[in-house]
Amino acid sequence: MDAADLPADAYAAVLADLARVNVVTMSARPTLAFLARAVGAARRLRLLDVGFGQGDMLRAIARWAGRRGIAAELVGIDLNPNSAPAARAATPADMAIDYRTGDYADLAGQRWDCIVSSFVTHHMDEAQIDAFLRFMEAESAMGWMVNDLHRHRFAWYGFPLLAAALRWHPIVRADGRLSVARAFRPDEWRAMLADAGIAEARVVRRFPFRLCVERFR
Repeated sequence: MDAADLPADAYAAVLADLARVNVVTMSARPTLAFLARAVGAARRLRLLDVGFGQGDMLRAIARWAGRRGIAAELVGIDLNPNSAPAARAATPADMAIDYRTGDYADLAGQRWDCIVSSFVTHHMDEAQIDAFLRFMEAESAMGWMVNDLHRHRFAWYGFPLLAAALRWHPIVRADGRLSVARAFRPDEWRAMLADAGIAEARVVRRFPFRLCVERFR
């Protein structure tokens, strides 16, 4: 799905199926639990979502904030120029989410309360992850969170069966197993955190086959 020559309509179809994957695998739950603790009693939130894809996590956060009476300013940044149009098309007109195309590093110094990402870091190499960890550590006032896959053999064997049963897009079927293979294990995350000089973050497992890195202020 990262191929530069993938047509925009095919990319949008893949993102739509990935959003369905996220619903089936309860992907929003760890991020919303993180936000509940990070935000606490605050009534305002300025949040950056790096690599928003179809924007389904930002929409879940918007609904979560609305139920709690939190005034949320939600911004998503994604390198792929086809993500923003797909996300806007999937977002209700009355849901104010700012979808942007570009590099997260260009958004430094903009007073983010929380920075989150979902299923993005397994697309990065270790140098890119190091830079991303340092960015989040420096730029988030309330905390940051990485929500990604756990490299686990059950997930690697099981995802193709689930994808075939639910008739997801062929690219989703193929990339799902590749994503599991590229994901990390807890000791690997701890080593990358140590290399970035971050001692306060924690690596936690979440059901099913999620490995999250959380940093609370």
